[in-house]
Amino acid sequence: MSLRNAVLAALINREASGYELAKQFHVSVANFWTATSQQLYRELDKMETDGLLSARVVAQEKRPDKRLFSLTEAGRAALQAFTRQDPKPTTVRDELLVQIEALAHADVASVRSSIESRLESSARRLDSYEQRLAEILGGRSEDEFLATGNRIGPYLTLQRGIIFERENLTWGRLALAVLARRFPEV
Repeated sequence: MSLRNAVLAALINREASGYELAKQFHVSVANFWTATSQQLYRELDKMETDGLLSARVVAQEKRPDKRLFSLTEAGRAALQAFTRQDPKPTTVRDELLVQIEALAHADVASVRSSIESRLESSARRLDSYEQRLAEILGGRSEDEFLATGNRIGPYLTLQRGIIFERENLTWGRLALAVLARRFPEV
């Protein structure tokens, strides 16, 4: 998947500025796609040039003008074409797992510290995803939302992020317990 497709999906329901998209990527899209602000702005310009997005300028007082991006018909068609493709399999590329694979020759205290940091990051992301899910549910039960809600895609991607971070927490606690048992002196 490319950043282009993630941007198309983020703009499917409403127009947004580059700044708003960057915030959205940081808060809600981050559980399945990451991008720096610089990458995002470059991609927005390319997509506008390619006719996938249109931009309109909104004047602001005491601030620079902002550009609001929205999907064109070509952008909607590109997104629909993307949804017809078989997605590439997910691969795990995780430096922490490489450190753990090398545990026999590693600085165990440093690896333990890395696992603790991962646990803290996962707990923060889990909290953020759960807050975002509560916003989407809007006070409704999940059954009510699923029967009447219109944001099923974001609901499902947040559920995936929540499950992923819960699994990270479970694994991290297991890893710390194993290290404590095997290397009690560290």
